[in-house]
Amino acid sequence: MQFKIALPKGPLLGETSSLLSRAGWGLDDYREGTRAYRLKSQSFLGLFAKVFQERDIPIQVAVGNYDLGICGLDWIEELLAKYPDSDLVKLRDLGYGNGAIYAAASTTLASPQLDVIKNTRDVIRLASEYPNLTESFALDLRLKRFSVFPLWGAAEAYPPENADIVLVSRKAAEKSLNHGLVAVSRVLGYSAYLIANRSSWETKDLSKALAAIENVLSSEDVKRDALPEATIKLESARLPVGEPAGETIRLALADGHQQQPTIELLTKAGISIEDYPSKSGNRRPKSSLEGVTIKVIRPQDMPLQVANGNFDLAITGVDWLTEHLNQFPASPVVELLDLKFGWVRIVAVVSEDVPVSNTAELRQLWADKGVPIRVAAEYANIADKYARDNHLGVYKVIPTWGATEAFLTEDADVLIENTQTGRTLAQNRLKIIETLFESTARLIANKDSLADNKKSRKIESIAGILRKAAG
Repeated sequence: MQFKIALPKGPLLGETSSLLSRAGWGLDDYREGTRAYRLKSQSFLGLFAKVFQERDIPIQVAVGNYDLGICGLDWIEELLAKYPDSDLVKLRDLGYGNGAIYAAASTTLASPQLDVIKNTRDVIRLASEYPNLTESFALDLRLKRFSVFPLWGAAEAYPPENADIVLVSRKAAEKSLNHGLVAVSRVLGYSAYLIANRSSWETKDLSKALAAIENVLSSEDVKRDALPEATIKLESARLPVGEPAGETIRLALADGHQQQPTIELLTKAGISIEDYPSKSGNRRPKSSLEGVTIKVIRPQDMPLQVANGNFDLAITGVDWLTEHLNQFPASPVVELLDLKFGWVRIVAVVSEDVPVSNTAELRQLWADKGVPIRVAAEYANIADKYARDNHLGVYKVIPTWGATEAFLTEDADVLIENTQTGRTLAQNRLKIIETLFESTARLIANKDSLADNKKSRKIESIAGILRKAAG
């Protein structure tokens, strides 16, 4: 009998690999540093494993693409907060990867009780990588007025200027939140969990493989459903009302691999930035630009944050701007300038084994199959537009959180991906059938900021300096 398990990459990989090794699963290629996405067991005939970003695993198990999965309880509860009737069964606390999600506010504020926020007349701004849990948290508090900003990451950067509360995750070993945050509530304790698809659990005989894990955990006295204790001191904090920005220009710069080309452009423009990139994790660097405050966030989050008025300007890729505008065509975000770095192609990709060389041939192939085509992408809205514009018929868009190349061919039929050289795609036996567009870094702005006479002069000045530097 065949069965499939979704395994995590990232922080849980090492301990998960160790557990499965002790259980005799024979997944020799599942180890730290591996580049393998597809694994075959040397012990259980018919066992197929695939490696995913952790937050993709509950979805893959819930929709029935995988019979079993291992991931953190935080991502399981994030899914169940939105889809409580999902076909996902929590089988076993695995006893490692312990941590907790905390609601946090800025340490720079005074500190009455958290209950004070329930009676505020102001809109409470909440931000997190866990938007579904964040909404549930706000509803549980019975907040009268609130808004939730979904993030790709770096939630700790948002208070107090751009959010009043953030939900952040911390491992059990971390004794404080840092980043100028104070925990005001413990929302959820989590650890690594073994999960199953409900139908698979009821119809397939998974007992031999599961017994091997159970025997290891029982011998090591791992308690079922035990949740980690809180390790971060809870304090009360005032939740501030957002203050008007006045004439100050709020600029968002990217974290990650775009930092180096960004600082090179700014330096060429004669703009000095202190502590960017930051070895200490500082997300509020100082600059030589008078009247400008800077915050470092994820480029994926920038268009929405600019649209909501949290920033006047940002430097992000046109890929993420396009993704945002495909979802919100009337968004008050405009592109000011092509900065001419960070070049990538946004492409449609299929397996080398698929006998097509372009999208028209792909459309015909799936028309003959008579089944929905599955399109996977971090760019869910670009993927949706690609499928509609190319008349792919009945289709499914599968949002992912990275490592998208792992989805072909078992869990998707075509990918919308970014690439520079195409080398990683070729290494995974994938081929490009169409280039949708090319992307470079762009300076984007909020329309309301441009309409403000005082702000617009500063924005035009900054854009002029960067335009000259970009050439």
